[in-house]
Amino acid sequence: MLEPIARAVQNNGVFRAICRPLANTWVNLSGYRRLGLRYDDLLREETPIIQEAIARLNRDETDGRVYRHKRAFQLSLSHQELPSSQWTKPQDDYKYLQPLIEEVRLEQEERDAFNSMTTTVRK
Repeated sequence: MLEPIARAVQNNGVFRAICRPLANTWVNLSGYRRLGLRYDDLLREETPIIQEAIARLNRDETDGRVYRHKRAFQLSLSHQELPSSQWTKPQDDYKYLQPLIEEVRLEQEERDAFNSMTTTVRK
């Protein structure tokens, strides 16, 4: 129901031009980049879909994710931030987990559809 509206908003260049500076300001105020984190590092790991997506990450991404979490936790405990030269840059804040989440979600939907199928026997 909201997908056509979302597509219309995303495809509207004027709206994007107005919202992009606001979105960048919001991200900067959130503070996660000051701790060296990426957006996908903030996703809740309690859901089975995200747990499966994390399990599918390659070794380098997994190691980087664990390192970023530990460093951010240590900085949080000591009430510090990284020096501004070490903050996560916007070009480095790519969505490394989102494609895997979408893949797992589609597989789950397909599995649910398959499991809910009914068969009829013709005589």
